[in-house]
Amino acid sequence: MEQKLTYSEKGLWRNRSYVALMGAQLVSNLGDWLYLLALLTMIGLKWNATPWEITITMLSILFPMLIGGPIAGMLADRVERKKLMIISDVARFAIVIGLIFVTALWQVYLILIIKGVFDVLFSPAKNGKLKEIVPSEQMEKAVSYSSIIEQGSKIIGPAIGGMLTAAFGVSICFMIDAATFLVSACILLAVPGKKILSTVKASSVQIEEKTNVEKTGFWSELAAGMKLIVSIPLIAYGTLTLGMALLVLQIADSQTVVLFREIPGMSEDIFGWCITLSGVGTLASVGIIQLLRSWSPLTKMGVGGALLGTVFALAGYASAHLPANGWVFIIIMMLFFLAGLGAGMTFVPFNVMLQQKTPEAMIGRVFGTVTSITSAASVLGPVFGGTLVTAFGPAPAFIISGGLMAVIGLLLLVFRPMIMKRDYRGTEGITVG
Repeated sequence: MEQKLTYSEKGLWRNRSYVALMGAQLVSNLGDWLYLLALLTMIGLKWNATPWEITITMLSILFPMLIGGPIAGMLADRVERKKLMIISDVARFAIVIGLIFVTALWQVYLILIIKGVFDVLFSPAKNGKLKEIVPSEQMEKAVSYSSIIEQGSKIIGPAIGGMLTAAFGVSICFMIDAATFLVSACILLAVPGKKILSTVKASSVQIEEKTNVEKTGFWSELAAGMKLIVSIPLIAYGTLTLGMALLVLQIADSQTVVLFREIPGMSEDIFGWCITLSGVGTLASVGIIQLLRSWSPLTKMGVGGALLGTVFALAGYASAHLPANGWVFIIIMMLFFLAGLGAGMTFVPFNVMLQQKTPEAMIGRVFGTVTSITSAASVLGPVFGGTLVTAFGPAPAFIISGGLMAVIGLLLLVFRPMIMKRDYRGTEGITVG
């Protein structure tokens, strides 16, 4: 407890454990984007993979997260999280090295599935460790900075990867990504292995008694995360909104190329700028969220969801009805910036809320369950996107999916007082810490 107070007094960036955790995330995130770009270059350009083969590649990445989240979360609540993260990093180092020697797509699929197992193992352990080392009053800043690192790497990583791939080939990107996992593991040695927040244990027991979470069997352990999510209205409705937002994002991401292909004169450079500006928008959302501290997390999520949906609907309308000239290209680029802004306002407050409302003893299982839910949305999104585009065309698909997302965001704002009232009644007298 004394160490926690020291961290609060000194400030977040003087918390050496947090700095080490963020350093490991930065190195790992940059490496992941190098590896993903190199992977798509290898199978898409060098091996001339079909669209279906590329789809299977992406599903191979998502599949372990879809089914393994609750199991990984259970392990993160039962095994020392620092050890899990280091084991995951070392294993991924060896796995990514294997991509240098693959000669067939089935080998790529197998390696990606195995790597995905350790990816999903790392995530709930990292979020649980964040809960351990950061005081509750600093959690919003801690999650915001983590989001800045994640989104910033999406902008910088592909640019570096593109230069390295062009200059040295894909193998060097795989080697660098593998090395980042070793560097990450070394940095994680500076993170304490023991839990420093002892006061959460009593509150964890209270929450688990209230939600009837039994810890006596394997299946009840797996269900514990979902039970806790359902029992806390803020988290339950936040998870629903996040899942729908990801569904819309994946519909758009999977069909953006098709939408742009329908606009006369749309170049690859403009497409690249749109993707970059969406990342910049997400980064900008972190600063805006800090300015809106008086807003509740659900308010931020509702505004973000409504903005995200409206922007996608407008992008579909602009591509279909506005004349193809320089102005429409600028409008579409600005819409992608606003889409990133809306996405950030949806995702970051949810992660902060999840950290603050979830007891430390349960956080691995909760984050593991959320990972599975969001992965399901990431898998279903392209399926729905392809169906909508096939049935109505790309512009109507964007308008329909964006309109639905905007409605969901607005409904969250309308029912926010009722949700917060139910949440207060449900957790009255319980301190999560």
